Amino acid sequence: MASSYSINFLLFCSLLFPIISPSVAQSTSFRPKALLLPVTKDSSTLQYITNINQRTPLVPVKLTLDLGGQFLWVDCEQGYVSSTYKPARCRSAQCNLAESKACGDCNSGPKPGCNNNTCGLFPYNPIIRTSTSGELAQDVISIQSTDGSNPGKVVSVPNLLFTCGATFLLEGLASGVKGMAGLGRTKIGLPSQFAAAFSLKRKFAICLSSSARSNGVVFFGDGPYVFLPGITVSDSLIYTPLFINPVSTAGTSFEGEKSAEYFIGVKSIKINEKVVPVNTSLLSIDSNGIGGTKISTVNPYTVLHTSIYNSVVDAFVKSLANVPRVAAVAPFGACFNSSSIGSTRVGPAVPAIDLVLQSKDVYWRMFGANSMVEVRDGVLCLGFVDGGVDPRTSIVIGGHQLEDNLLQFDLASSKLGFSSSLLFRRTTCANFNFTSNA
Repeated sequence: MASSYSINFLLFCSLLFPIISPSVAQSTSFRPKALLLPVTKDSSTLQYITNINQRTPLVPVKLTLDLGGQFLWVDCEQGYVSSTYKPARCRSAQCNLAESKACGDCNSGPKPGCNNNTCGLFPYNPIIRTSTSGELAQDVISIQSTDGSNPGKVVSVPNLLFTCGATFLLEGLASGVKGMAGLGRTKIGLPSQFAAAFSLKRKFAICLSSSARSNGVVFFGDGPYVFLPGITVSDSLIYTPLFINPVSTAGTSFEGEKSAEYFIGVKSIKINEKVVPVNTSLLSIDSNGIGGTKISTVNPYTVLHTSIYNSVVDAFVKSLANVPRVAAVAPFGACFNSSSIGSTRVGPAVPAIDLVLQSKDVYWRMFGANSMVEVRDGVLCLGFVDGGVDPRTSIVIGGHQLEDNLLQFDLASSKLGFSSSLLFRRTTCANFNFTSNA
């Protein structure tokens, strides 16, 4: 744990990235209603990828989307060139905003990621569970605006804060990726910075496509969120509180730092509307930050504590007793002969899985499109994986379970709005109109 200014930032020489102050808006008079990022699914890694234009002159930077990431970080070691890069000096307003408690010098010549008298943070790659020290900085970023139905003008933030990461921190990320776009609940997470720069509502929404051939979308700001053929998805969201884990879940953190990830309060799990017996103490976050349920875009599938996993698999298998099982295909434990499973508008015809939230009447229902994975012709597997007997978080809702669901994160009210499967409404997350200008 890093807990004082005594941290030596000699490693800054191996980290590079710029900063942007969210208090500074774009220079034009146009004020966007919301902002827009397209998101694609990488078929090799199952990561969700976006591009942000950064630096002067602007260059596209390919990033892995990390819903719970604390901030934007990029590799500054390889080819970071920008005339507008500015390191954050120790005890500056930028350092205070980032809540950095580390200050240091760099023994090499000044360059992005390596400057004297700068504060630092800890860029983290959750895929390889590795973090390092990195220089806090700011630089220009441009992003497309939207009215909720169509893309609009490109706007810019001249001083967006981010952290420089090292090249080795890119290990495990999709081909061509240069960093991670953190959407976590910190003051320098992208949602908070964009909201501050353009006086947007402190809300954002993600809608991940199930196809690697079509774009999903991230919206920054309030709705409406409209998908073809003219369906306003934000009109029918179900809401549940978001909880703050009092203990950081990042790879490295400062003493007393809270988690930037998004936790919800799952009270029970039902399969085919029958309660699955689980140890309910695992569903709460304890004083050490252990347990509970979080939402993740870096886990491709939902990960469950072993005891919860075993109960869910047992209940699901019993509910499909008339369907022949086949040999398990890693990382899944329950696989079936798909020729014995019908199809519906919302995917394979299997029992629904409900995450019951603050009351029995509020639940997140997962249909076959989100619960089942086709691993090869003729074989469907239950898309949940065993997270072991001692995981940090008992339930991690992964990317496959999020696809074609719209999730709105309201930071000001600390609540989550969710749509359940858009397939029921005859649309998908790939149906945002990226081609027509507002």
